[in-house]
Amino acid sequence: MSPSADVGPASAILDDSSLRHLLGHHLAQADVPAKKAFFRHIGDPLQLRPVEFSLLVLIAHNDNVTQKQLSQALSVSAPNITIVLDRLAERELLTRTRSEVDRRSQHVRLTRKGSLLARKAQELSLTMEREALGGLSEAERAMLFELLQKVARRRKL
Repeated sequence: MSPSADVGPASAILDDSSLRHLLGHHLAQADVPAKKAFFRHIGDPLQLRPVEFSLLVLIAHNDNVTQKQLSQALSVSAPNITIVLDRLAERELLTRTRSEVDRRSQHVRLTRKGSLLARKAQELSLTMEREALGGLSEAERAMLFELLQKVARRRKL
């Protein structure tokens, strides 16, 4: 079969103009290179999923953070946060202790191993971001983040 024999409806570039008005479509398309960079730099080498990375970094930078605060910050349901935290605890990356003030609440803290991993992951994230956003100027990056934050604020409405 010659290379030109493969040209046809199945290999033609699709008209995606009917999706261009959708924020979700653009976010999904932008997420492809972002996820590839994440798994290349952090996910595969450190065996972390994106939500695990986010949790480790948040815990590293917030003393006495609770599961409820983490759940709200990441918009992840309480049962799902518990599952992810259980997985990280099994890897000896964090501990949970009951609050002395409110026994219903648990404080989440990184172990030494978890702190080292969080620091390493955050360092790697700088390289990852340069790769994922390499086609943007500093001003464009700032604008992109500002606009995404504006959209994300609507999640609380």
